[in-house]
Amino acid sequence: MNILLLYPEFPDTFWSFKHALKFVRKKASLPPLGLLTVAAMLPKTWQRRLVDLNIRPLRHEDIAWADMAFVSAMAVQQDSAREAIGRCKAAAIPVVAGGPLFTTGYESYPEVDHFVLNEAEITLPRFLEDLDKGVPQRLYTAGEFPDLACTPAPEWRLLDMKQYASMAIQFSRGCPYRCDFCNVTTLFGHRIRTKSSTQIIAELDGLRRQGWQDSVFFVDDNFIAHRSYLKKELLPALIAWRRSYDVTTKFYTECSINLADDDELMELMVHAGFNQVFIGIETPEDTALQACGKQHNTSRDMLGNIRKIQHAGMEVQGGFIVGFDSDTPSIFQKQIEFIQKSGIVTAMVGILQALPGTKLYERLSLEGRLLPHSSGDNADSNTNIVPKMDPEILRKGYREMMNHLYAPKYYYQRIRTLLQEYRAPELKRRFRMNQLMAFLRSTVMLGIIGRERFHYWKMLAWTTINRQQALPLAVTLAIYGHHFRKVCALHLKERRHRVPA
Repeated sequence: MNILLLYPEFPDTFWSFKHALKFVRKKASLPPLGLLTVAAMLPKTWQRRLVDLNIRPLRHEDIAWADMAFVSAMAVQQDSAREAIGRCKAAAIPVVAGGPLFTTGYESYPEVDHFVLNEAEITLPRFLEDLDKGVPQRLYTAGEFPDLACTPAPEWRLLDMKQYASMAIQFSRGCPYRCDFCNVTTLFGHRIRTKSSTQIIAELDGLRRQGWQDSVFFVDDNFIAHRSYLKKELLPALIAWRRSYDVTTKFYTECSINLADDDELMELMVHAGFNQVFIGIETPEDTALQACGKQHNTSRDMLGNIRKIQHAGMEVQGGFIVGFDSDTPSIFQKQIEFIQKSGIVTAMVGILQALPGTKLYERLSLEGRLLPHSSGDNADSNTNIVPKMDPEILRKGYREMMNHLYAPKYYYQRIRTLLQEYRAPELKRRFRMNQLMAFLRSTVMLGIIGRERFHYWKMLAWTTINRQQALPLAVTLAIYGHHFRKVCALHLKERRHRVPA
C-alpha cells in the first residue's frame, strides 16, 4: 500500500515562530514526531510519503499516489486538518486519523473513515490486523498505556530536514501532577513511562547519520518527572555521547519549576547540552494555583527559582494564564511585573481555555459556562469559557498586557535582565552559516527598518561589552520579539466578538 502521512498546517500563532523562521530560511520549527513514529510501525512492505503542510502544499499527485491517508493533528491545526481530510475524501482516499485533536473530539469528524486513538503502540496494531483481514473498524481506543520499550525510532528519512529549525525526540510520557486545565494526563496518564537511555542514544545516532547537527527538542511534558533515572542513566549517557562524537547539538525541553530544587540535576542537564527549558508558571497568584491543582508552584520563591535555573545555564521560557475564576482586573499588572522581573523573555501568556477531557472542562460543563468552540490557540485572545471577570475587562486587559510585554522597550529590558542572570554554558560551538545570515538579516530588519532599532543596537552593544558569549542568544531573542509583535498585531486588535459575554 501507498500511505500518505499528512500533517496539517499551524496557523500564525506565538508557537509557530513563522516570522522568526524567515531569518534562518526555515519553514517549520519542529517535525511531526508522532507521524514519523507511526510510520516506523507500519508494515515494511508499505510505501510511505510524508507531507507536512507547514513545509509544502498537498499536491494532486500526492493524492493520486496514495491508497490511504493517515492524519495526525493538535487542536490548533483543526482548520487545516479539515481541509486536508476533505481533499482526500473528494478523491475517495480512505482517511485514518489520530492524535490529540481526534482523541478528545473525534465525533466532530464524521467524514473520517477510521480513528486510531490514544497511543499508537496499542491501537495501531489492532487496526492493521483488522485491515489485513478486511474488517477494519471505525474506532480504536485504549484504556491502558504502553511500555515505551516497544516504541520504534522515528523514520527520519521521510523528512526534508533542511526545512526545519529543530528536530524532536521523546523520552517520557505521563505527568504526576493534576492541573485541572491540562489534558496531558487525559492523553498519557499520571504514571511516568520512559524510553531507555539506549533507545534515546539510538534515536540521536539516527539523526546524526542523517546529517543533523542542530538543536533537538525533548517533547516530554515534564522531562524531570523521573529524576532518579535521569541522573543515574540518561544524562550521563548523553554526556558520554556528546564527548564520544564531539557533537555540538543543543537540547531543550519542558519541565516543572521544582527543577530549581535539584542542583545536581541542573548541573547534569547543562553538561548534557540542555540550554533552555519551558516552565508552566501560570500565575503569581497562589489562590489561582491552589484552585487549579498546581500546588507545586505554590509556597516557593518563583522569581528566585527562575534566577537559579538561569544562573545554572538554562534560559527559562514561561507559560502564563489569565482568566482564572479568582482573577481580578489587577492580575494583568501583576503578571506584567512578575514577567519583567523574571527575565523570561519568551513569555507565552494566554487566556484560560477548557480542553475536552480535563477536570476544568467537566466542571464548567456542569456549571453551564462552556462556549461551543475553541481555536486551540490560547494566545489568540479567544476562550471557550464564560469567565467570572467581566468579559470586556478580560479582553481589554489581555490585549493591553500583551502589547506592553512585547513592546520593544519592555521586551529588550527582559533580554538584558535574562543576560545579567544567565550563565552561558561552556559547551563546544560550531560555526553555522545560517546563524551568521540571520544576524545580518536582523541588522537590516530590526536595526534599520524596525521600530525597535534603538533598543536593538543598545542591546547588542551592551551584550558585546558585558556578555559576549551570550551574543547569539541575544540576537535570537531579538528575532523572536519581531515574531511576537507580528502575532500581537494580527490577533490583538479591537475585536469585540473574541470573548463573548
